[in-house]
Amino acid sequence: MSTIHIALLGYGTVGKGVYQTIKTHQKRFKAILGKEVKIEAVLVKNLEKHQLPDPDVILTNKFEDIISLPKLDVVIDAIVGKQPGFSYLSQAIKRGCHIITANKQMFAHYGRELLSLAEKHGVSVGFEATVAGGIPVIQTLRKLLSVNHIKKVHGILNGTSNFILTKMREEGCSFSDALSLAQEKGYAEADPTNDVEGFDAFYKAMILSEVVYGKQPDWEKVRKQGISSITLEQIELFSKFGLRFKHVASLEKTTKGIHCSVKPVLVSSSHPLFHVEDVQNAVSIDADIVGNISLQGPGAGMFPTASAIVEDLIQLETERARPDEGADHASFAHEPLLTWVLYGEVKNLEIPESIEIIGKINAKALLVLAKEESIENLSNKIKGITVYQLLGDFTFSGTEESRFPSAHSITGS
Repeated sequence: MSTIHIALLGYGTVGKGVYQTIKTHQKRFKAILGKEVKIEAVLVKNLEKHQLPDPDVILTNKFEDIISLPKLDVVIDAIVGKQPGFSYLSQAIKRGCHIITANKQMFAHYGRELLSLAEKHGVSVGFEATVAGGIPVIQTLRKLLSVNHIKKVHGILNGTSNFILTKMREEGCSFSDALSLAQEKGYAEADPTNDVEGFDAFYKAMILSEVVYGKQPDWEKVRKQGISSITLEQIELFSKFGLRFKHVASLEKTTKGIHCSVKPVLVSSSHPLFHVEDVQNAVSIDADIVGNISLQGPGAGMFPTASAIVEDLIQLETERARPDEGADHASFAHEPLLTWVLYGEVKNLEIPESIEIIGKINAKALLVLAKEESIENLSNKIKGITVYQLLGDFTFSGTEESRFPSAHSITGS
């Protein structure tokens, strides 16, 4: 029986998960591929910190030992940072190896270059694990929605921020207390900036943009906002009206180009992301034929990420497909009217004609309908107002004012 020879870069949480999964699923590999899958070598940074369970597998801290292996078919990248991962994978491709990566930061920066290089050398690239862990969103978008035009994509792409918002709402704790709990459980790093300020979700959104549109938006024009400014008071207020805070990455292609944001939004119970709690990730896809598809599952961790990597391995071996540089599955839309909540000192607030007032949730929260440009102009001019997009339908209770047909100045409370 022939063998698929693999080198594994990195032996942290994800690397160990891949190693164990490959070792324990040999019968499945043989049944599906008709081949054995063998890890030939593992690259680590510090040899003293690691010990492999199999003595015949090479453990090295030199990439030269990896790239010069006599037999090497696939290189799996489970390290972090833009470098040296990009350099290592480029060398692997030039040798004629397929590559699979879980490195979202690197792939957001260099994915297009790696895909182009892979096409030139006739090899394939797997990157399912870069977005939403074990959820097969990349394969769904690339393989299963080829005819559909994607209207928009909303995703909860970071489990740490979702866990924090869930705990604040369920347990009535502050942001700092919820963050400390996330760190105790191992969900958040000692420096949680990448998670709570939206960088992690941003990199994943850029990768999704490549898959859906074949390109990325201008990084400087993407609105990126974290969750650290959300207060317990805000969470409790909106919870009374059936709304939940979620940290959401959004993608949509308009006549002005690709629109992307990563920001806290309010979600009603009618939206697919409403029930996504704790460390779960989810992606909601709206397409012209199928309608809405929602994928939910664990977004990180040893075995969810390992699952995405080994499924990529199966795809590479069974399809041997030409690398997909990204096909534009998106339909164009004019800049849409969106629903927004204006929170803060809304009393005596002057509202321009470009913004339609729908109603007042309570004395501190106003519901409006507007294009994002109009909302940005308003928020830039007025202090003391925080703006949140609202996803899903919202129904006013009988005690709340439900319509303001003509007024564009709210007075009283």
